[in-house]
Amino acid sequence: MTIRDVARDAGVSVAAVSKVLRDAYGVSEALRDKVRASMARLGYRPLAAARGMRGQTYTLGITLSDIRNPFFADIMTGINAALERTQYQPLLGINQGSKAIEGDLIESMLDRQMDGLILIAPHIPVDALAALARRIPIVAIGHHQPDATAFDTVNNDDELGARLVVQHLADGGYKTIGMFSLALDRGSPETAVTWKREQGYRAAMEELGRPPSVVRAALTLREIQTAARHLLQGPDRPEALFCWTDFVALEVISVAIGLGLSIPGDLAVVGYDNTMFCELAQNDMTSVDQSGETLGLQCARLLVERIRGRTDPQHLLIQPRVVARASSRRR
Repeated sequence: MTIRDVARDAGVSVAAVSKVLRDAYGVSEALRDKVRASMARLGYRPLAAARGMRGQTYTLGITLSDIRNPFFADIMTGINAALERTQYQPLLGINQGSKAIEGDLIESMLDRQMDGLILIAPHIPVDALAALARRIPIVAIGHHQPDATAFDTVNNDDELGARLVVQHLADGGYKTIGMFSLALDRGSPETAVTWKREQGYRAAMEELGRPPSVVRAALTLREIQTAARHLLQGPDRPEALFCWTDFVALEVISVAIGLGLSIPGDLAVVGYDNTMFCELAQNDMTSVDQSGETLGLQCARLLVERIRGRTDPQHLLIQPRVVARASSRRR
């Protein structure tokens, strides 16, 4: 089948079919519906490679580190909602927290002539990200660089979120408040969300006149469990622990219960992301809501705008809030 067959079936010109395929400006909904009905009836499917030769493939590349983290599902829900009434389709790549794998994924997406990229918590250096943005439209989530001009960013105010956690725990009467953070490479940029959250935690602890205490682990179950067990069995176990993400906080709760500790009697735990698992009765976990669906929706919207010609940079910062539950509530 060709677009000529579709045009003949729909009773329109070839140019009209081409405009519908290109999502051109000024095409009426009636014309779109007529052409799409003919495409469905004839089983016509445009080749992505051929569309790429004409300028667009209507595919967007998305990279993230770990599909097991439920927060990324919230972001993807927002992205899908934003793209629902467009021709764009998202294609996902998992980089496993590796710069090398992330780089290979990005190159593969470029080779496949994707129209734009959404990079979730990118690992590539700041200068490399700017260079990449000169080749393809980009929006980054979890990358704090409000002065960037070549690409857009959508973020939660991670520093403020951490401050709110410390204040919440201090107001609850907790004296010793620790933080479970991520073990980052020396070359990791200070644009990363983990650094921002740690900065907010340290600043808030300093304002309270209390010493900060940070433990770090790589984002693997074994590393998290080992570090949590070492901390909770040690002599300096804090009264409360702020975990940089819900994924880690849930593992900490599991380890604590396995050691015979009660939550929050022996240890208060606060996560970050406010994913759906926080609300489950067996967790009932306090967390920072950073509106994952909103982050995803806004980044997809900005990327489509970039693809369509917008060049002025946009940097959105969403305000966090602490959603208090039983894991940090004094009994």
